[in-house]
Amino acid sequence: MDARLLEVLVCPLCKGPLVYDKAAQELICKADRLAFPIRDGIPIMWEDQARVIPVEHP
Repeated sequence: MDARLLEVLVCPLCKGPLVYDKAAQELICKADRLAFPIRDGIPIMWEDQARVIPVEHP
């Protein structure tokens, strides 16, 4: 994933920052608890394609 691209990409829902998970090939929005997949080097920024991140319970 290109570092310059990561600097300009934001969550399509809340416009907040995204965290790149290299191992999972996902861009994560912590605020919305969504993980957007990266397929063949292309971020898929559609809400219906995002994986919901479950809330962790202690």
